[in-house]
Amino acid sequence: MSTNLTNIHPDAKIGQNVTISPFTTIEKNVVIGDGTWVGSNVNIMEGTTIGKNNKIFPGAVIGAIPQDLKFQGEKTTVEIGDNNTIRECVTINRGTSAKGKTVVGSNNLLMAYTHVAHDCILANNIIIANSTQLAGEVEIDDFAIIGGMSAVHQFCHIGTHVMVSGGSLIGKDIPPYVKAARNPISYAGVNSIGLRRRKFGNEKIQEIQDIYRIIYLKGMNNTDAVKFVEAEMPASKERDEIILFVKNSKGGIMKGYFPE
Repeated sequence: MSTNLTNIHPDAKIGQNVTISPFTTIEKNVVIGDGTWVGSNVNIMEGTTIGKNNKIFPGAVIGAIPQDLKFQGEKTTVEIGDNNTIRECVTINRGTSAKGKTVVGSNNLLMAYTHVAHDCILANNIIIANSTQLAGEVEIDDFAIIGGMSAVHQFCHIGTHVMVSGGSLIGKDIPPYVKAARNPISYAGVNSIGLRRRKFGNEKIQEIQDIYRIIYLKGMNNTDAVKFVEAEMPASKERDEIILFVKNSKGGIMKGYFPE
């Protein structure tokens, strides 16, 4: 349906109790789930699926074609889960042939002017602060927090429960459970405050700290450090997650901090 204030394509599928404010455009092949609120001057473009109970603030553009010169008009999508807050002027581009889709999970907060480029995969319970820019094919795992005005290079992977300082330039993968800061981006300790807020006990936090002391403070390269952790540290979910992250890092993990 459309009026003189909104433009909603007749093929769009709009759920129950959805609010669409004036001057918003909803294109064809868009799905919006129940209970979602869409502010004014929002553009939701072809190929976008949005789940339930999301809040999308004025000026957001979701599902625009990627800013990638290799894009040839292929059919790709944006997939957004439930209970997200997408603030003013956020841009989320759809995928390319690389992955075919850009994904934002559930319970995330994307603050104003955040950009999520093509083929990014964002998990759940993430906070991305104002004006942060994600290049193509970035992956961010559960409970990560990215400080405002940060820039994340293409293909980077940010692990679960990570805290990144504002204004960071992120060109390497950031492994789980740590704080990342300084320029160049480097290890700044375990995110112990965030972990305690999420009910990690002192023994578990100590275990994670011991693992990262081996990785970052023993003077070994990553391959030897991971072998040492596997040999010396008892198996656990967190140990195995850190090991797998480091082993699977294609561009390498961020360095430790060694002040002059």
